[in-house]
Amino acid sequence: MYGADWCGDCRRSKKLLDGLGVDYAYVDLVAEPDAADKAHAISGRTNIPVIVFPDGSHQVEPTDPQLREKLEQLGALR
Repeated sequence: MYGADWCGDCRRSKKLLDGLGVDYAYVDLVAEPDAADKAHAISGRTNIPVIVFPDGSHQVEPTDPQLREKLEQLGALR
């Protein structure tokens, strides 16, 4: 997940992932500003969060239901 602490959608998605017990790597774009280019290359957008999944797909600014549905499809929920 590419995001920043100042981003409300990023905080919301992190809270959902944490609450569901999903393991994920978080790339803080404030601490690693060069990573913003990678997030942009993945999504083609400047919006965050960009969440990349093990199947190679990604979501940008997903709603909680969208993110939960994708995690269910991947069998990532415990």
